[in-house]
Formats: sequence, structure tokens, C-alpha cells
Amino acid sequence: MYLKTLHLRQFRNYFDQKVAFDAPKTILVGNNAQGKSNLLEAVELLSTLKSHRVGRDRDLILDSKPIGQIDATLERQTGAIDLALTLRSGARRTLKLNGEPLRRHLDFLSVLNVVQFSCLDLDLVRGGPEGRRNWIDRLVIQLEPIYAHILQQYNQILRQRNALLKRSKEIRKAEFSEGFDKMRFIAPESPEPENTEDLPIPNSQFPLPSSELALWDAQLATAGARVIRRRDRILERLMPLARNWHRSISGSAEVLDVKYDANIEVSSEFIAKDNLEGVRQAFLEKIQKRAIAEQFQGTTLVGPHRDDITFTINNTPARQYASQGQQRTLVLALKLAELQLIEEVVGEAPLLLLDDVLAELDLSRQNQLLETIQERFQTLITTTHLGAFDAQWLRQTQILSVVAGQINRF
Repeated sequence: MYLKTLHLRQFRNYFDQKVAFDAPKTILVGNNAQGKSNLLEAVELLSTLKSHRVGRDRDLILDSKPIGQIDATLERQTGAIDLALTLRSGARRTLKLNGEPLRRHLDFLSVLNVVQFSCLDLDLVRGGPEGRRNWIDRLVIQLEPIYAHILQQYNQILRQRNALLKRSKEIRKAEFSEGFDKMRFIAPESPEPENTEDLPIPNSQFPLPSSELALWDAQLATAGARVIRRRDRILERLMPLARNWHRSISGSAEVLDVKYDANIEVSSEFIAKDNLEGVRQAFLEKIQKRAIAEQFQGTTLVGPHRDDITFTINNTPARQYASQGQQRTLVLALKLAELQLIEEVVGEAPLLLLDDVLAELDLSRQNQLLETIQERFQTLITTTHLGAFDAQWLRQTQILSVVAGQINRF
């Protein structure tokens, strides 16, 4: 696939900017805070309908204007495709594919496939579990767009179940306070038995009907099992590719292992055999074990929203013990594996977005990445200077200057 044109109107710091990509590699060069990353963010939005930087559409629109627009022309093996995304600060966004409005976002997802590699990705190893969950979720959506709906469904069930648990906790807290206040004002020498029988015993029972919670338990387990299965399945396909890239970059000195660390105690055999019911039953058993803790804390403690992904190098946990250089090698191997996996599954090479990441890599890792790219992947690169690029590599590259939301040939 090849991104031919991009048109930004009232998006971030771009008022009305058209860009034609006439080479497989495009370098956007300019000082910081000029709009280089904003352009890559627009391409990311056309692919995943999400920004890794902000969560509200109004933050993507120039100067709080009511509407922002991103249009693009994409060339795929099946022919040219026109993509259009309209962002609204006070209403829902709208999508068009080849000029036709789309009711379902699923029909738009992953028409354009991208792999993004930014300096923020270097926190993938040492950062918190949420970052790793977001990373695998973005990859799964690229390969199985229906997963966006599955994940949304799970999160909706999770929010409603959490609201129920929170309400239960607040009722219990209020009952405790009321009972405590009554006991304070009853003289210890003159209580009558009939008076004390009506006082609530704090935390003696939960005010939450078990049947109502059981309904949400079943829905959460069903939706959560589908999330776990798809995450683990994609990770199993990615792992051997990442291991090969890691071996190549490290000079065969290190062995990488990547494992999905589920919050529930589920047999790997269930996932390997695609046994959804087995995963679901393990989910329900864990919910039962954590029922008292959940009701006291007023939140859901079981499910893929608490899962993690563990990386080990030579059987040593990378998060705790990997050096800075080892972390960079690991993340670079993951990104190269993403490119390879998407190309194998989709049948076309995805776009590669490199956002100020070359400056974070040493010369050896830079060369490994640039040699892999060559003409194989259309690549958009942001940088503050051209010193990291070989002169011969630059000859086959389109170079654009970015200054205060204006893009011109360098």
C-alpha cells in the first residue's frame, strides 16, 4: 500500500495543507513544535481512528474551531481508495470511504495499515502495563478490525460493573456510618435488646443483589475471554518474528522471549486450542475468588484490563534488569516484527511512521532499521536534522521542511 496524498484542514496547527508523497521515503525536517509529529498523528488516525497522544477530538482541532478534516488518497493492490475523517468538537466524527459515508467505524479501520515507532515506544519495556496493553491492542486491531468492537464491548461491560460495585460500596459505607452514629448516642448502661437488634452490623452483608452481579459476571467473562484469546493469539504469531529480529540485532548474543501474562489462571492449552469456554470458566472462577475484595474496593479486579506482557532476555526479566541499550534493541525488534507480521497477514507492506526515534538509537541500531526499510516499506520520518542519514540513502528520499504548520520542499 502507498499513501499518495494527505490534506489537512484545521487539524492541530495546520490550517490548510496538502502533501503529495512522491517517493517511498519522506523525511519531515524542522525544529521541535513545528507540526512534524502532527502530520504523523493524522496518518495514525486514518489507520486506527485513535491518537496515542490525546483522547478528545476537540484537542485535535485547530484553535478550538468546530471542525477539523483529514483527507487522503491511498493506493492498494485493489486500486485507489479515498479516505476522509471529519472531527467535530461538539459532535460525533464522521467517516467517508471513496466518498460514501460510513455508519460503522469497523469498515474504515485498517484500510490503511501503519506501524508507528516513536520515542514514547522506548518506554514499552520499563513503563506500566497499560502501555503494553495499548500496544498489543493497536496491533490486534490492525490485523483483526473486529477486535475494536470486542474491546469496546468489554470496556462498556467493565464500566457498568464497576459502577455497580462502587454504588454497593457507597451504600455499605453509609450504613456503617449510620450504625456507628446510633451506637455512639446509646448509653452503654441502658440499651434494651430490642433497640440493638435493629442496628445494622457494619459489613455483615453486601447490599448488592447476587443475581444482579452474576449477570454482569457472565457478560464480563464472555467478553473478557474473547479479548484474552485474541491478544494471546497475535502475540504467539509475533513472538518468533521478534525473536529472530532480536537475534539479528544483538548478534545472536541474546534470546528474547515474550509472554502474555493473563490476570486469570488460564491454561495455555485452552488458548492454544482456541477453547473460548475454557477461558471463560477460568475467568468466572477467578471472579468468585476475588468477590469479597472487589466489593470492599468497589472495582473489578479480574480481567484483561489488568493483564500484562512480560519480556525476558536470556531468561532474565527485561523490565527490571535490561540495560538501556537492551531495551532499545528489544523495542526495535518488536517494531520490525510488527511490520513483517502485518505484511504477511494483510498481503501488503504497511506504512512505517518514525517519529523522532532515530536520535534515540545508536548508529548500529539506526543502520539496522534503515537497511530493513530500503524500498520495501513506505516510510515517513520526522527529525530535527539530516545528520543521521547516509548520503546515498537520502538520494532516494523526499525531504520536506516543516515550519509553523507550513510544509515545503527542503
